[in-house]
Amino acid sequence: MKKSLLSLMSLSAAAALALSGCAQPPSATNTAGGTTSAAAGTESTPATTESSAAATESAPAGAANYKACMVSDAGGFDDKSFNETAHNGMMRAAEELGIKTNQIESNAEGEYAGNVQSMVDDGCNMVITVGFALATATEAAAKQNPDVKFTIVDFGSFEGVDNAKGLLFNAAQPAFLAGYAAAAMTQTGTVGTFGGANYPTVSIFMDGFAEGVKHHNTVKGTDVKGTDVKVIGWDEAAQDGQFIGGNNPFGDIPGGKNTANTLIAQGADIILPVAGPAGAGALQAAQESGGKVNAIWVDADGYVSMPDYKASIITSVQKAMDVAVFEAIKADIDGGFSSDPYVGTLENGGVQLAPFHDFESKLPEGLVAELDQVKADIISGAITIASPSQPK
Repeated sequence: MKKSLLSLMSLSAAAALALSGCAQPPSATNTAGGTTSAAAGTESTPATTESSAAATESAPAGAANYKACMVSDAGGFDDKSFNETAHNGMMRAAEELGIKTNQIESNAEGEYAGNVQSMVDDGCNMVITVGFALATATEAAAKQNPDVKFTIVDFGSFEGVDNAKGLLFNAAQPAFLAGYAAAAMTQTGTVGTFGGANYPTVSIFMDGFAEGVKHHNTVKGTDVKGTDVKVIGWDEAAQDGQFIGGNNPFGDIPGGKNTANTLIAQGADIILPVAGPAGAGALQAAQESGGKVNAIWVDADGYVSMPDYKASIITSVQKAMDVAVFEAIKADIDGGFSSDPYVGTLENGGVQLAPFHDFESKLPEGLVAELDQVKADIISGAITIASPSQPK
């Protein structure tokens, strides 16, 4: 059964997946109050400010004794994207509900199991893991610790495990809208996309983007540019395309820039990077083009999370991981935890296309209305997205 956790939209931040040394907590801003360094991570306790006190007074019973903890993948909690968005949800729970928190960053796949166990050993009521790469470690810990709740971002449910919940997001839907918009706005007739590595949580964006361009070609075709808009960097039929690769594909910013420049050299003037922090390389390449090339960000609203590059960011494909994490924590405090996976969609507000910000005045006439109709058609089922990476 798929349940919606979201009642409001507060969207933000790329599917960063880990491949590389020692776990080290970030220098976190403790929105909940005092911060103490611990071997297990960075621990936060409720603040004593009037605003936090007021929030705590209206918090659910038992919240003050509740501890939620998070384990990142290699992107880290300041990646301006995937991990940071999920982390924001936990910090919101600390601020609004008055809970305690702890957190630890992972730098290598071999750290996952130990980092998850360190959060269990710290007495956390809920351990939140960020990214499907932590699925094996999360499942094992959940089976071994039935009294602890587990929530994993970008993974579904574990068979026979009642204390673990998956948070999934159909990013293909807003990516479809992004592809349609890119096809309407390109000046060269070529748009591009690339990923960090070929994982389903990456390719789902690329699938949706390519299908959105194809749909624009179908409904507009030669009436607009005299030829179909071409997508480079991704072949949906082959499920293969342009990736950074290497030992740190989601942290390799120079690699992201080189990959983006490869697409630009082939004529692409709008780039969708799906590479976590490495996607900043594409923003650098766009910025250096002097306005000839622009980008579409993923996970967070890049205009907000990457302000140094906002002049080059047309829009963003957003996943409401922050809201989903917050609601999972609150549901557990309220006694309503369920192992049924949550799936964010355009219909329930779990995913969306971000505002166009500085590009609103540059949009082709009628595009906003067209995107509204495409969104409605996706929700109604009149438009069917084929991506095999969509949550079932």
